[in-house]
Amino acid sequence: QLKQLTLYHWLDGWRTVWTIDAPNSKLSVLVLLTCRFERLYFVCLPKLEKLVLDTWEPHSVPLSFGFVPSLGEVELTCGATLDQILLKLSDPLHGATGIHTLTLDFQAENLWMQPEIKQLRTAFNKPRNLSVRGIFAEFDILWATAFLEAAPSVEILQIEVCDHACDVDGEDRLWTFAERKSPQWEIDLGSSKNLLLNELQFIGFRSLKQHFSFIRAVMERAPRLQTIVLSGDEQCDKCDALCVASPRDSVLPKNQSRKSWSGELQTACSHPK
Repeated sequence: QLKQLTLYHWLDGWRTVWTIDAPNSKLSVLVLLTCRFERLYFVCLPKLEKLVLDTWEPHSVPLSFGFVPSLGEVELTCGATLDQILLKLSDPLHGATGIHTLTLDFQAENLWMQPEIKQLRTAFNKPRNLSVRGIFAEFDILWATAFLEAAPSVEILQIEVCDHACDVDGEDRLWTFAERKSPQWEIDLGSSKNLLLNELQFIGFRSLKQHFSFIRAVMERAPRLQTIVLSGDEQCDKCDALCVASPRDSVLPKNQSRKSWSGELQTACSHPK
């Protein structure tokens, strides 16, 4: 039986609700790329392990889960358009209680999700790997520390910021996407610690004050953090460019004291480039 399925630019059923009720299906991987349904409702798909959803209708909640006991990996990718509604992420993830790996990609546009950290705790109570990708490079990223409160089970947190030569605020872009504005999330500085986070991966890191401030904030909230991996930009598929201002990959070794590293961050933040 069919175990993996990829649909690309599927227009049949435009702005309708798709329902999948297949208790005997062996489908384990479903990839949906630029499909135009209003919502996809998984009534029953017991063997589904991985779901990838890339771009959805801007005015709808794209997913709804019923019985998906094997679903452990979810990737949600979308660039927020001019008419994009801000998604309550707790709504589409409700019912998918076994997710261990979650990827959220904003494609260097404004965020498409609301800052509902407390409401996300139920959906985020099991993820061990959380990736927040496609953050526009000029945004303040301190807001992303809120995920440490929403997802106390996370062991590996990956952050990616994006800024390429092909991605500019030209007139053509503004026909589809809104002017970029840095997220304004209220951060609870006195929130509880994340006791399981042991690795932070930062892709697109630069020697900027906001990047150092973010790392320091993560360290303050994650007392058991052991490894910090700082990487330059990944290669862009469109312009074939790399961020020349990014440093070589670097790792905070486990034998380097947190106190020493915190001191270096404090110094760097005092003299940002």
